[in-house]
This record gives sequence, C-alpha cells and structure tokens, in this order.
Amino acid sequence: MSDAPLNRINDLIHGKARLGIMSLLMTYKEGDFNFLKQKLSLSDGNLGAHIRKLEEADYIEVEKTFEKRKPKTVCSVTETGKEAYRQYVHALEEMLYGEEHDDDDSP
Repeated sequence: MSDAPLNRINDLIHGKARLGIMSLLMTYKEGDFNFLKQKLSLSDGNLGAHIRKLEEADYIEVEKTFEKRKPKTVCSVTETGKEAYRQYVHALEEMLYGEEHDDDDSP
C-alpha cells in the first residue's frame, strides 16, 4: 500500500457525522448527547450509531449517568482518538499543502 496522503485518510473519521463528532470533541474536550445532536443536526438514532462506532474503535469514551432521573450521555476523546484525529488532519494538510507543511499548526 502506498504511503500517499490519500491512502492515510481514516475512513472511520472521514464520514461527515463522525468527523463532526470528533471535531467538536477535540475542540470542546467533551460534549453531551444533546449538545452533539444540536450542533450536528442529527437524529437520536443516527448520532447514537456514530457514537457507538467511535466508541468501538476506542476513539471516544462514553459515560452514561442520570441527572434528575433523566439519562445523560457524555462523550470525550480518548488518547487513541486524539492521535487518529491528528493523523487524519495531517494527511489532509499534506494533500492540501504538500509534505513540507509545518506540523506546529495541527490540533
């Protein structure tokens, strides 16, 4: 397999819903289900399915609790997820700017 940037695009992150989830969690450190749902305009079922995929890959951690008798789901990015996201962004930057692009600007 070639080491070309296109071949290093992480398909699990690249889907627009999962990219949105990962980007929000990288920015805000954590987010509850309703926050992610509102920001991404996803249905409960759609968001839940994408969260499960990211959790199964160990990209995010999901904590389920109850607040005033209502379920609350809070997601945060794991170290594995952070590294995968950084590599994804780096591959995109290489495609856009070439290999000489400075890594210091990456999240």
